[in-house]
Amino acid sequence: MTSDRGGPDIDPARLEPFRSWLGLLARMQMAPRFRARFDPSDIVQQTLMQAVRDLPRFRGTTEAELAAWLRRILAHVLQHEIRRHGGAHRRDVDREVSLEEALAESSRRLGAALAAPGPSPSEIAGQHEMERRLADALARLPADYAEVILLRNVEGLPHEEIARRMDRGVGAVRMLWVRALARLRDELETSTGGVP
Repeated sequence: MTSDRGGPDIDPARLEPFRSWLGLLARMQMAPRFRARFDPSDIVQQTLMQAVRDLPRFRGTTEAELAAWLRRILAHVLQHEIRRHGGAHRRDVDREVSLEEALAESSRRLGAALAAPGPSPSEIAGQHEMERRLADALARLPADYAEVILLRNVEGLPHEEIARRMDRGVGAVRMLWVRALARLRDELETSTGGVP
């Protein structure tokens, strides 16, 4: 259905399920030096506010198109905050495009974070739906569980580097990771009625 304004008639509430997913993407792209200056939740809030304002200009019809559009807005908002807090005075279009590509890659990696035997996430509910479910489940985990999963499964860091970043022993990180994955799978099964 199309609105009188020209674009599809989208209820702004339809954007809310993307909140956790956008938060993870923002967090994955924020260098540690910026985390002390602004929070991923602030970036997500700005992204959703801009998306609501710009909904009349959205021309897509699918969830995947909506997700890609939100990812572009997130890249723009994140780049603006990085420039503002990083001291850059002029717009770097190449960096903004690179950030958008990095967010798209982070999204793909997030969807692949729970590779397991059996049906692929796209066969179960579609790649993007799985990414959103995963982001929601990660948001419900204790912070150290979410952190170790993101560092290991999404960023692909070795246990030794994760141990250094989390200021823990390598053995402790390995055990934390195993417990975190088990808890994440439980969260996914609970939220989907047994379908991981």
